Amino acid sequence: MGTWDVGPFDNDTAADWCGDLDEAAPEQREALIRDVLTRVAEHGEEYLDSDDAVEAIAAAAIVSSQLPGGTPIETAYAPDFLLEGGRVEVAADIPAIAVRALDRIVGDDSEWRELWAEAEESYPRALASVREIRDVLVQATNR
Repeated sequence: MGTWDVGPFDNDTAADWCGDLDEAAPEQREALIRDVLTRVAEHGEEYLDSDDAVEAIAAAAIVSSQLPGGTPIETAYAPDFLLEGGRVEVAADIPAIAVRALDRIVGDDSEWRELWAEAEESYPRALASVREIRDVLVQATNR
């Protein structure tokens, strides 16, 4: 996995997924976001592959960016339509699914967590990046 920083779009897999989201028809984007988040949130006890995790983190960051208090997306690796001022509308249940997905990613039997834990100096920053996204999503679910 090519990873250059701890942000939600700072790896090849997330950047590729964002490219697919960008190329999708606008009416298909919510389904793509829901699919990756649901797949991770409902993954169960089996070992969670890092590729699935980083796609879900990117999706959660996109959802978070569309909510009040969310961090605007400014990285070149995000979908172009968002960088150009576009939006993606998501159903009210998606933030809660995203929270469950992020909790699964930082939990047990997660390759994402194991890989970042090996990078001792970067691990706290990677966790903080995920927690920042999660905090916005939790606020949205509590409204």
